[in-house]
Amino acid sequence: MGVACACAREGYGQAMRCPYCEADDDKVVDSRPVDSGGAVRRRRECLGCGRRYTTHERPVELPLMVVKRAGLKEPFDRAKLIGGIGKALADGVVSGQALDAIAAEIEEDARAAGPEVATETLGMAVLERLRILDPVSYLRFASVYKGFDAVSDFEREVVALRKTTAPKRRRGR
Repeated sequence: MGVACACAREGYGQAMRCPYCEADDDKVVDSRPVDSGGAVRRRRECLGCGRRYTTHERPVELPLMVVKRAGLKEPFDRAKLIGGIGKALADGVVSGQALDAIAAEIEEDARAAGPEVATETLGMAVLERLRILDPVSYLRFASVYKGFDAVSDFEREVVALRKTTAPKRRRGR
């Protein structure tokens, strides 16, 4: 989900233009997957000049749209997500690579859910990861995301953050 085949949009079955003679009549002599199945490499033979050339076909990603609280839609911007998470993170808690991996994971989950994602869904996904990663960063992000305007909001969130239930112990063990 989240991708459209370029060949379907551009008319599958149409021949490629030969890079040597620009003829548009060719035949595929070999096809094989590349990039772990993310693309297809094709060897083609021009029926005009007889020379061979290689093409690669990849799916075209459909844009992921973010639905704002007011109902407006805008394209997903990973840099914006990374910026928001980065502002919440305490210095040195997470490397740039780890931050990018978190954003990629959130984006992947959002794309798997469909072509649109609500800002609330993205915000909750960030909070889930920050809760595990760093409690102070979690509180920073939560204070902006949830719009804290009183100390009691922080206190309530700290109590919720500390709440963990220990597994019940069986008798006799």
